[in-house]
Amino acid sequence: MSAKSISTQGDGKTFEQLRQECLQKKKLFEDPDFPACDSSLYYSQSVPINFEWKRPGELCENPEFIVGGADRTDICQGALGDCWLLAAIASLTLHKETLARVVPNDQGFDRSYAGIFHFQFWQHNRWLDVVVDDRLPAVRNRLVLLHSASNNEFWSALLEKAYAKLNGSYESLKGGSTLEAMEDFTGGVGETYETKSAPTDLFNIMKKAYDRGSMMGCSIDITSSAESEAQTASGLVKGHAYSITGLEEVNCRGKKVKLIRIRNPWGQVEWNGAWSDESREWNVIDSSEKKRILQNSMDDGEFWMEFEDFKANYDKIEICNLTPDSLTDDTKRKWEVNMFEGNWIRGSTAGGCRNFIDTFWTNPQFKLILKHADDNNDKCSVVIALMQKNRRAYCGSSQISSLEFEGSLKTYEDHLGKDFFRYNGSKARSKTYINVREISERFTLPPGNYLLVPTTFQPHDEADFLIRIFSEKAAGTMEMGNTVDADLPDPPMPSLPEEETDEEKGLRRMFEKIAGSDQAISAKELQQVLNGVLSRRREIKFNGLSLNTCHSIINLMDVDNSGQLEFQEFKVFWEKMKKWIMLFISYDTDRSGKMSSYELRIALKAAGMHLNTKLLQLLGLRFADENYDIDFDDYLTCIVRLENMFRVFQALDKSKTGQVNMNILQV
Repeated sequence: MSAKSISTQGDGKTFEQLRQECLQKKKLFEDPDFPACDSSLYYSQSVPINFEWKRPGELCENPEFIVGGADRTDICQGALGDCWLLAAIASLTLHKETLARVVPNDQGFDRSYAGIFHFQFWQHNRWLDVVVDDRLPAVRNRLVLLHSASNNEFWSALLEKAYAKLNGSYESLKGGSTLEAMEDFTGGVGETYETKSAPTDLFNIMKKAYDRGSMMGCSIDITSSAESEAQTASGLVKGHAYSITGLEEVNCRGKKVKLIRIRNPWGQVEWNGAWSDESREWNVIDSSEKKRILQNSMDDGEFWMEFEDFKANYDKIEICNLTPDSLTDDTKRKWEVNMFEGNWIRGSTAGGCRNFIDTFWTNPQFKLILKHADDNNDKCSVVIALMQKNRRAYCGSSQISSLEFEGSLKTYEDHLGKDFFRYNGSKARSKTYINVREISERFTLPPGNYLLVPTTFQPHDEADFLIRIFSEKAAGTMEMGNTVDADLPDPPMPSLPEEETDEEKGLRRMFEKIAGSDQAISAKELQQVLNGVLSRRREIKFNGLSLNTCHSIINLMDVDNSGQLEFQEFKVFWEKMKKWIMLFISYDTDRSGKMSSYELRIALKAAGMHLNTKLLQLLGLRFADENYDIDFDDYLTCIVRLENMFRVFQALDKSKTGQVNMNILQV
């Protein structure tokens, strides 16, 4: 709850700065970022109703921000089809600490009133402070969108306006996911269950979620648009978002009965079957238990059902599990949370799904260590969520897979390669690839070490992502392949001319022919030598080495800092060159004469250099072409510059190794 929020206002000013400016000028705030005009209401059509923008003081005599505490009866649906949002707000009112974060209490219609209000929403692992003015759409001096049952209470209508601003317009709130809104209110992780195919322990899952302060909603599917918000004979509404506000077990005629409490955001229209407000079932349970459960019961849209009736009538359940900082200290239990941020970058880490085995392994990898089983169980429950950031600008779909592997922690800290995935299947995975902002899945796994691989379906699809891992017991996590180091052999000692092999003697003759009387070659002369040799290699697609590459080679091999290569330096380089050529050819898997940029990690590893994911992404962006290939000149430039830098920093104090990262970025 203490995380600082970020102002979203175009001019960068905070709510308090804007309010003080208005008070000093004695003017009511008018929001330039979300003006009182038609485009703030609808983006795809002309406004169908003749709205007027009215401030609360123009709608009633004594407006108040909150009357007698914010609760779920303050939320009445208007003309906008955003019952999903209303259901989330109704759940929010049950969590006072979370509500106080979303709806700050430092505002109202008292002396500090300046026509400005603010609300806080969670987006992509940060809290945003959204400022709005209090001009609200009305018809005949009555609010026609979200409003309170009290005509002079305005917190819920202003909250809806702030959320509309965050999403671009009021129209953008037509149709949506209760779960998505719950996450935006809490920073929590969502789960979705289909009641007809839910796990057998669904009630226990929901009860644990309720005890951990989770927000929950439910709905009934429709088969056609004609069924939308149609009322059934039992008093339930199809295609409508409800809030789940309680779960209980009661003793009834000698057996335990599971009950669930649900609220209709309309504030009316309730279930009329068993365990409804006036049903006879309440007369056969203990009177004190009845009083406790039914306290404040009225025709307010809230009702109880038997859990089996609930599963038979409702189709979908949405649960938003809250992070510990969103919960009060007296919450019965709290989730353990781990989090990673990363990205898929084409040419290096956007490997796609398992259908593309040659690149799948290049996706980011994260280790999950589950040591402790749940209470009264021999397995570990984890909820893993993968969120794509800025999804409105991205058309891909995402999935998260979970793979188990054996071995000690030290053995498997490096990024796992293609063969591992070729011979090891997934232990668990999310159900399908789907184009939504976030997918989440609950896994029940034995204690052990697991590898999480977030993927898009197609390779080369770019996006930033956030992974959140909720576990009942503390879990260990780490990003794989996150080290930067090198294991480079020392250069061999110079050999005497009489000890040279036939190959070395031939190399000396070629060197002496080009070097001339000074017995050293410059970058230009080196370019001539290497282009002559490499042009004969048909397996390399080659347009000639650049002069820059040859300067890099001299920087690496020039021990005496002469700016040229003597024969012994050239001979050592030639041994390296032969190894690098063989590596290039071996990782040119399609024999195209170029190497896939996705293979760069293992090629560099074979050359003795280990780079983390961030650096590999930068190298891919720097050296890969539009087909995600690297030609030999760029490959050689990359590997020579990397070895050059590793050589320099190996000579420095080990405590300064962190400087390697800074310099590699300049490649």
